[in-house]
Amino acid sequence: MRLTRPMLAVAGAAAALALAGCGADTKAATVPTEASGSLESLAAKVKCTPDIQTDADELRQAICKMSYGKFVLATFATDRGQREWINDAKDYGGFYLVGRKWVAVGTDKIVKKLQTTLGGNEEIGVDHSKHTS
Repeated sequence: MRLTRPMLAVAGAAAALALAGCGADTKAATVPTEASGSLESLAAKVKCTPDIQTDADELRQAICKMSYGKFVLATFATDRGQREWINDAKDYGGFYLVGRKWVAVGTDKIVKKLQTTLGGNEEIGVDHSKHTS
């Protein structure tokens, strides 16, 4: 079958409607624009005083204690360094809230709560609970 301009126009319009979506995206409505900035500015957004554990050029990492629990907050100098860190860390399980050049690590409940302030996308590490000894 040969595609003609009118057929391409109809296909393009259908694709545009599909991408735009006809219904409300409830996930997008509840997740704010992704936060950015230094480790201290991200911690301030969630009202935590970071206890800095690592302060290097490539990685800054802190522990934050909140009324609802504690989590690790890390910032990275590069996107590649961040992705390598996440890929290695996910082998140990856990829940990760990932933004551009930052990661928050905690329980699923904490990550979901942080997401309402920081935005970002949740990633889940390897589940080791089904492994036997």
